[in-house]
Amino acid sequence: MHQLRPVCLAALLCLALPAWGEAPAPSSGDSALQALQWRLAGPFRGGRVDAVAGIPGDHNTFYMGAADGGIWKTTDAGHHWNNISDCCLDAGPVGAIAVAPSDAKVIYAGTGEPFPRGDVLTGDGLWRSSDAGKTWVNVGLRETRIISNIIVDPKDPQHLYVGALGHLFGPNPERGVYESKDGGKSWQRILFVDAETGTADLVMDPADPKTLYAALWQVSRRPWNFSSGGPGSGIWKTTDGGAHWTDLSHNPGLPTGILGRIGIALPQTAKDRVYAVVEAGEGGLYRSDDAGAHWQRLYKKADLNMRAWYFSRIYADTQDADHLWGTEAPGFMESKDGGKTFK
Repeated sequence: MHQLRPVCLAALLCLALPAWGEAPAPSSGDSALQALQWRLAGPFRGGRVDAVAGIPGDHNTFYMGAADGGIWKTTDAGHHWNNISDCCLDAGPVGAIAVAPSDAKVIYAGTGEPFPRGDVLTGDGLWRSSDAGKTWVNVGLRETRIISNIIVDPKDPQHLYVGALGHLFGPNPERGVYESKDGGKSWQRILFVDAETGTADLVMDPADPKTLYAALWQVSRRPWNFSSGGPGSGIWKTTDGGAHWTDLSHNPGLPTGILGRIGIALPQTAKDRVYAVVEAGEGGLYRSDDAGAHWQRLYKKADLNMRAWYFSRIYADTQDADHLWGTEAPGFMESKDGGKTFK
């Protein structure tokens, strides 16, 4: 169900127009009303959902970021949705949303679509709300074009990390991973490879907020082709909050050659375990049990990354390290044996 709200008169009139292709209704009395049919008048949300965020302990409140429809909020577990960004945001595509774990009123939203279809749209940086979505203010990173990830410090709503995929249609020196310690008033880029390589995924160790893994992706889209992967793609790790990073891309067990898009998951209940779904010639699901030092390929079937540039995200159950979910073209995929098999 969608909750209607005051909109322009033209949109409301859509409720009373005959369906496309039908003959006009009779011109008099009840017969004219009987000829009318209902069709969708909103919310028009761009056709795709790129980001979802919830609030720990609140099973009813969620935020949704649409490919070109802004930010939507539900307080009744999805029965009704209200757009909360038309008031303020200049850009329509929203690719990342994060609610501060220590203050649910603080929300960050990154614009641009990080899943680059041919009709992909870019954004205008990062937006912040301090009142649970009632009002928003832009807090910078406008030239990053596409923001793929936002991670807020579990104890400090002013401290956050942002992954920027960057401009898809040409070189963009603003790609990489950024950090702010003052809620977006100032930024420091803490990881950068090159102007062709941006951030596809960014995760924080649940047991140690100073340990983060970043999946970098060399990607470009042109009117005549799409290129996923290159020498810049890889997995990076920091154990000091981003001051220093280590390239894990060539560690034993990972595929050799060109890597494409990568998604990462860190289970809460298995120390030092890392999952990575990798787009490569020998792609699939890889797992490390020593914090990325060594890897093994567990799942080889192509259904886990057959359209890697649109999906390539992996998620671990917070209570069971062997229970995984993956997103792919065939549908929502699940593993209960640590990634050995999926259905």
